[in-house]
Amino acid sequence: MPVSGTRGRRRTPAAAGKGRLTRRGRILAWSAGVASAAVLGVAGVGAWVYQDLDDNIRSADVDDKIGGDRPANLSPGSKNILVVGSDSRDGANAKYGKDLTTMQSDTLMVVHVPANREWATVVSFPRDSWVEIPACDKGDGDTSAPHHFKINEAFAIGGTGGEVAGAAACSIKTVEANTGLRIDHFMSVDFQGFKGMVDALDGIEVCPEEAIHSKKARLDLDAGCQTVRGEQALGYVRVRYGVGDGSDIGRIGRQQEFMNALAEKAQAKLTSPKSLYGFLQSGTKSLTTDPDLAGIRPLYSLASELKGIPSERLTFLTVPNYPREADVASDTANVVWQYPQATDLFTSLAKDREVDKKRLEADTKTPLYASSVHVQVLNGTAVQGLAGTVAEKLRESGVTVTGTGNAPQNTGATTVTYPAGLEKQAEALAARLPGGVRARPASDATAGVVTLVVGKDLDTGRIR
Repeated sequence: MPVSGTRGRRRTPAAAGKGRLTRRGRILAWSAGVASAAVLGVAGVGAWVYQDLDDNIRSADVDDKIGGDRPANLSPGSKNILVVGSDSRDGANAKYGKDLTTMQSDTLMVVHVPANREWATVVSFPRDSWVEIPACDKGDGDTSAPHHFKINEAFAIGGTGGEVAGAAACSIKTVEANTGLRIDHFMSVDFQGFKGMVDALDGIEVCPEEAIHSKKARLDLDAGCQTVRGEQALGYVRVRYGVGDGSDIGRIGRQQEFMNALAEKAQAKLTSPKSLYGFLQSGTKSLTTDPDLAGIRPLYSLASELKGIPSERLTFLTVPNYPREADVASDTANVVWQYPQATDLFTSLAKDREVDKKRLEADTKTPLYASSVHVQVLNGTAVQGLAGTVAEKLRESGVTVTGTGNAPQNTGATTVTYPAGLEKQAEALAARLPGGVRARPASDATAGVVTLVVGKDLDTGRIR
């Protein structure tokens, strides 16, 4: 039974609303600066307040830390904005964890705003996503080595030196490397600012169907509808273990519900100058962005674009995934992305195409596990050991490699072929390869396995 819901209980408009303001509010509320700018524009506050709030927003230049090996911009005019919920463990946040690196990220999502501004898609990344973390500048004079781990570790690695710029840069590199999306902007929202925004609204109503008791999240809540503020509100959006199935997917759902309520209450309540000022102060003080977004004016411009999008064309998705335990029995802590659907999602956004959520959900209802893809890897180049290198990359992704060898002849183009009955497995494999490789049937294909012939064109560093 889900813990964060309102089924069978009284539902206030803030807790239950599914209408126009709620859906639009999800984007605005998650991006604290955007929400603040939108309200500011409506309120028409004085110039001195404008300057005061504008000065709160911190800027972090990440360009020199990301490097030049980045995905191409396939849709000029569109925007991909990386939003990070920052769980910093220094200062006022120190009590929320111990024996952890200084900077942590609890929430990671990409907001895609298309060139025509007629729709938008928000994609959430489970923090337990098992992905390759590329080499990153750690900010302490050292550089990390590429390795596989949870996606949220990127923020901690880049932030080893305590700077948001490094943390954001490593997160951007990781998202770009694993999705092929070019990230244009970033926003980092700190926990303490979030708490202040909730308090400025006199709390938010939540309706857990079961009691929640979590020492880790510092939270004790009875079942039923109640208003949370301060530490309780912070604990509610952070809590994971001991709630429902204990998954990060469940937490994402609770966070989205909470942000729905926060956005609606902000729209209804912020008519008092005192409440408005407290809300905006907390929101802007918690925000760090790239230089191009660091200010009330650019954030208000972005908010205006989002406000004009029809509610029915705002799509909220989580990257298709399944428990990694299905591929690696010993790993009960992580999830892996589901292919080819994850690649299809990212390709659509990269090319500025609207995603059909219902179709995506239908296609991912029954996952095809990576371990069920059996492949033989053949070297179609003169580079010795290339088949072994590619095979190891695929094994790290959970794919079952049955053997390696040399192709009958060298080839410039990488190919994926399959015998009858293995079309889906071949498509899943092809989706992990860069360059848009397409699987094709072959009458002479080896029975029972998909065949990957590695050509000169394959960038082995971009195998997913």
